[in-house]
Amino acid sequence: MPKELQGLTYDQYRDIRFRTDKSYWHNLNLPFELAFFHQGLYYDQPVKINEVVESAVREIRFRPDMFDYGSNKIDPKQLAGVGFAGFRVHYAVNTPKYKDEVLVFLGASYFRALGKNQLYGLSARALAIDTALASGEEFPRFVEFWIEAPAAGAKEITLYALVDSRRVTGAYRFVVKPGVDTAMDVKAQLYLRENVSKLGLAPLTSMYLFGENQPPHNDDYRPEVHDSDGLSIQSGTGEWLWRPLTNPKRLLITSFALTNPLGFGLMQRDRDFARYEDLEARYDRRPSAWVEPKGKWGAGRVELVQIPTPDETNDNIVAFWVPDAPLATQKPIDLEYRLLWEKDSETRPPLSWVTQTRRGHGYTRDPDPTIGFVVDFDGPALRKLAPDARVDAVVTADANAEIVERVAQRNDVTGGWRMRIRVKRIDDDKPIELRGFLKSGTNTLSETWSYVLAPE
Repeated sequence: MPKELQGLTYDQYRDIRFRTDKSYWHNLNLPFELAFFHQGLYYDQPVKINEVVESAVREIRFRPDMFDYGSNKIDPKQLAGVGFAGFRVHYAVNTPKYKDEVLVFLGASYFRALGKNQLYGLSARALAIDTALASGEEFPRFVEFWIEAPAAGAKEITLYALVDSRRVTGAYRFVVKPGVDTAMDVKAQLYLRENVSKLGLAPLTSMYLFGENQPPHNDDYRPEVHDSDGLSIQSGTGEWLWRPLTNPKRLLITSFALTNPLGFGLMQRDRDFARYEDLEARYDRRPSAWVEPKGKWGAGRVELVQIPTPDETNDNIVAFWVPDAPLATQKPIDLEYRLLWEKDSETRPPLSWVTQTRRGHGYTRDPDPTIGFVVDFDGPALRKLAPDARVDAVVTADANAEIVERVAQRNDVTGGWRMRIRVKRIDDDKPIELRGFLKSGTNTLSETWSYVLAPE
């Protein structure tokens, strides 16, 4: 890149703005429009972008007059050979009078989308290669896109992409349908040039700083700060799992072994503004992202990586699928799934689900050496229980914990039920893992709450 672009600060790069009157398809009265990102800052490699019209392919070429450089001292004549860093798609999802930004591809293989009344939060990626391994992570990137020109009344847009890195290459097709929940149908064929220790498929990347289960340690007026508050999994056997997220003191990697999962996602279940009180970030409007596999994915695991972070500017949560079957080099790896960006109609278990997890004790006269949790559930299976119904909290722990108390009680305020747990850690230097759900007789009433408490 020219030196003027290499030395940009974050604020200087943000001052380079795409001119809306230069939006691609702007003058054709089509339902979709494209806008582009300038190279600069960390986005130092150009991405080739093509338009597909029927059987013809035409490159969309970078021009400096597409951008307003603000207060930057940049001479457009010095930008020969510069390209686009990425692009965004606009579509009228909130009001017919305005084309909202609904999809962005920018940086490595990252992308993110929005549905109605949503604000950007977590991201997705094409691939995660050797994430959290001591050998270091390899970041493939999208090097070229082909975007089909939409018809006049189109409600979806199709684009193709080539992803590439030293050890992996692959072709992707995305069919994107914006709406209340924006849906992306993803189909890919991948090839390994060399062996990869851990190939993460359908990866999601998010941020968790603090929340109801891990209050802030500093003087922050906000009760919670996160783009996602939990990992939800629908297993092939019909069990639903909920793992609340944490901001650990040390790298924490856990996984769930599954066969033919029906779905997984990083979810933002807290939707009440009072949970966050942030008028600028509006974490209550950040989307959840739900992955629905197409076909049989076989045996493997959903891996959750949680990385310590001192502030909300770092994405520190990653979740992805890792297949058990060995992956051969020079052989095709086919992958297909649907990715939903949700808010008002989030994917949830049909019975009942966890609405909050709180850690700590209420009032006690004497010091209590145990660790306390309060877990609230809500959902149709609990709402239709008789007033005198007996509900049990079924709680199990690993060998490093002793369960001192487990109680289920009706929550007269919300109409749901509360599970209270007290446990004693046996070895303070080791984590403990807990599982719990609600049951009435032989009937399971809720998803399974799954919690890992790392050493202090």
